Amino acid sequence: MRKILVVEDAQSLRKDIVEMLGFEGFQAVGAENGIVGVQRARELLPDLIICDIMMPGLDGYGVLSELRHDSVTATIPFIFLTARTDRVDVRQGMELGADDFLTKPFHAAELLATVRARLDKRDLMNRANERRMDELRGNIMMALPHELRTPLNVMLGFSDLLMTDSAGMDSARIADMARHINNSALRLYRLIENFLLYAQTEVVMTDRGQIEEFRKRYTIYPHTIIAHHATQKARQLGRATDLDVHLAEVDAVAISEEFIKKMVEEVVDNACKFSPENSAILVDGKVDGAVYVLSVTDTGRGMTPEQIAKVGAYMQFERRIYEQQGIGLGLIICKRLADIHAGGFEIESVPAVKTVVTIKLPIKEDAEALRKTGR
Repeated sequence: MRKILVVEDAQSLRKDIVEMLGFEGFQAVGAENGIVGVQRARELLPDLIICDIMMPGLDGYGVLSELRHDSVTATIPFIFLTARTDRVDVRQGMELGADDFLTKPFHAAELLATVRARLDKRDLMNRANERRMDELRGNIMMALPHELRTPLNVMLGFSDLLMTDSAGMDSARIADMARHINNSALRLYRLIENFLLYAQTEVVMTDRGQIEEFRKRYTIYPHTIIAHHATQKARQLGRATDLDVHLAEVDAVAISEEFIKKMVEEVVDNACKFSPENSAILVDGKVDGAVYVLSVTDTGRGMTPEQIAKVGAYMQFERRIYEQQGIGLGLIICKRLADIHAGGFEIESVPAVKTVVTIKLPIKEDAEALRKTGR
């Protein structure tokens, strides 16, 4: 049975609404003022709240504000009942997060239709959220155990052979085993690094003070940093001859070298991973006003609009079809870093034709002075 909280200071109207909802199969509970309404909302966690605006003590706007600032009650559908029809009042309520308005006097059929519409909408949102959670759980269960076990198995297997049989091995075989161990360790290191960096960006995004500190950092001559790390990553993946780099010079951008390196490595890795060997990968950089625009283009399998919209933590697409490393954190890390530094991150793609990943970085305003001092 759906629970509905009715916050109304007029006793007769409150009683009528509670009884009417009860006749329709809802579990309706009344609250005689805003203060009691907030308390009962937190206790009952109703499926929907109907609330008057003009009430003594704490009015409807205050009730809505209190509930929207509490993570437990923030998403409960909220309908205002009011005798006020001024557009300013409606806009104020909507800005606070109201879902709908009913103007007094109202018909029972109108109230019930509004209640059912809001509950149906919430059901749709809940089902969509559940589907996303199922997809997320599936991606984590498929990717994470594999990404943890595979490098560990390689490291354990070869190190065990070295401990037991190294006396009978030649130096070339020992070196080959050491290379496999090192590559696996680097793969595991990158996974852990991405996990920790993603967690850090999630924390920073909620802390204005940390965001301001991050935005004080800068990198001089970022085009040289971008070219170096893009080339290094392509060479590491055996795609050096496919890479074409064209970067306009810029004195400085407002982001640290550490984060530029990370973003370049991730987008170039993504381009190499999802495009065939001997196909071109273009890294292009240009100045557009106060922004440095970096784009990486590949001609691989591409992404659908739905996949682009779903880019997020632990999201990988078609892993059951294509073998691929990683746990789906690279692109969302790039987006978070761009957002933190007041930049931008975009993906445009035509499936089976091309994909363009664009990173926009703010140019440091006093770059000329920084360049001259070498700081």
